[in-house]
Amino acid sequence: MTILELREKRNNAWNAAKAFLDSHRTEKGTLTAEDDATYTKMEQEINDLGKETPRLERQEALEAELNKPLNQPLTSKPGNSGADEKTGRASDAYREGMLQALRTNFKQVSNVLQEGVDADGGYLVPEEYDSRLIDVLSEENIMRKLGHIITTSGEHKINIAATKPAAAWIEEGGALTFGDATFSQILLDAHKLHVAIKVTEELLYDNAFGLENYIIDQFGKALANAEEDAFLNGDGSGKPLGLFAETGGGTAAKTVTAITADELINLVYALKRPYRKKAKFIMNDQAVASIRTLKDNNGVYMWQPSLTAGEPDRILGYEVYTSPFCPVGKLAFGDYSYYNIGDRGTRSFKQLTELFAGNGMIGYVAKERVDGKLILPEAVQILTVTGTSAKRAKDS
Repeated sequence: MTILELREKRNNAWNAAKAFLDSHRTEKGTLTAEDDATYTKMEQEINDLGKETPRLERQEALEAELNKPLNQPLTSKPGNSGADEKTGRASDAYREGMLQALRTNFKQVSNVLQEGVDADGGYLVPEEYDSRLIDVLSEENIMRKLGHIITTSGEHKINIAATKPAAAWIEEGGALTFGDATFSQILLDAHKLHVAIKVTEELLYDNAFGLENYIIDQFGKALANAEEDAFLNGDGSGKPLGLFAETGGGTAAKTVTAITADELINLVYALKRPYRKKAKFIMNDQAVASIRTLKDNNGVYMWQPSLTAGEPDRILGYEVYTSPFCPVGKLAFGDYSYYNIGDRGTRSFKQLTELFAGNGMIGYVAKERVDGKLILPEAVQILTVTGTSAKRAKDS
């Protein structure tokens, strides 16, 4: 018997029981002992049928589960995991098309690359390339590690509070006074950065040569060097505004003739307490060479070398990062998360228009649009050193 038939039978039994009850009531509205026994049997049958219905439902579900095939039929090409097929710059076809274009110096450009043509005639890099380029940039460029990265599609405006709220004590029942809050805006634009690399024709046409890895590594390092220089020293004209810029950069803390232990301590405490929580030093190797010899009044070296691979060294408990682009005679100490880096769109590759046929070289250009600004100058203190010697605090 099917579930449907069982339900119909139960429904018919219930209708029969109701009809029996209506037709066998006495004038007092009750049933005789014999009729009561009959009705009780009818009611029991309805209850039994009700219990049988879920039993049959469980039986059908179990039977359907046992009848499922042990293996799914092969409906796609071997090697296809069944995941959604990637499209556009994320597709394998786009990536292969880019590799072919690179190997032929963009003389053979497949139609799939037309999906990623930029305004300057270059081809947007595949998503995988872009992700790997960003990894190289982050590894090679200390400001991308320390700063705040924003991906923008247009001009990005950042509102900064120009006035800070102040608390005031008042008498009970006294009138409250409110100051007017004012805001200023920082605009992240998009400055074009082009870098070029060259590859010998022999390597280009050698299929065993890992062209993809070479291109990404070389472009990544070239872009990272140019970015780091601009993020530290840029004047904001056609390039980012650097951390050490006289206008718009960090706050000038002090000018000294030599780096001493006392001056480093003064630099740390010149930075307001909220910013010291995440503060770090940025300096060049020349400054490091001077500071490594500094001792405090107890004769303990202030420089604290890292005990763990990959971890930065420390001064006074704060991490130290070095950059060859940090200007000579300058040290920065601050919270660099207030340095905002705006990446506009994605990067692109194109053929280098200059010819290197005479020396057997092929050239490529990578382009990106990026900007960077310190949105709170008070978050970074800049120490200027006019001399190069370092002295012990007690000798200075």
